[in-house]
Amino acid sequence: MDSESRAAAGLLAALSRASEILAGLRHPFARSEHYSYFFPPAGARVGTALTLPDGREVRFEVSISASGDAFQVEGAVESEGERLLELSRRSVRDLRDGLAVFDDYAAEVAAPAARLIGEMVEELSDN
Repeated sequence: MDSESRAAAGLLAALSRASEILAGLRHPFARSEHYSYFFPPAGARVGTALTLPDGREVRFEVSISASGDAFQVEGAVESEGERLLELSRRSVRDLRDGLAVFDDYAAEVAAPAARLIGEMVEELSDN
């Protein structure tokens, strides 16, 4: 296998890992929908959208894209246009480094999910 094929296989494996982590985000009072897609010119995003009983949507997502001679990695948790968690955009030259950041960002985005959703659901019951 040549280096480009190994890089493509590494990218697919990282997308699969992130997808599995984010697809596992659930709450008994929220509907979840997993998504993954490619975006131009050379990027991919994976995430999960949780819809609360009042209709608000909370999105947990990470992305990686090629831009010039670097890879850009981002991660965020967003609800109705408000950023609840925004990881700084990381720019790295090596794909392996980019995939390591991507893996870390998937874990960091998923980490506060139970607490954030729990707090939002609790706010609903308090009102």
